Amino acid sequence: MSQEKIKKRFIAGAVCPRCGEMDKIVNYHDSDKNYRECVACGFKDEIRLQSSPQDLETRVNKTEEQKAAEVQVVKLMD
Repeated sequence: MSQEKIKKRFIAGAVCPRCGEMDKIVNYHDSDKNYRECVACGFKDEIRLQSSPQDLETRVNKTEEQKAAEVQVVKLMD
């Protein structure tokens, strides 16, 4: 991929592991890999993600089967 087409984004609050400068790290995607690079000292490494992030389970993203399986106890009082 040519250098002009790579979209680099700054990571707010990130600190460079080599020089210790804050807000100098950019993140970009090239050849199916993610990289981070310090614009101050030139540090560069590949970011390896362990797994894709998962959504938190909420009432909105539950399946109909999960909703049907929930039981709510209702107490009737005289």
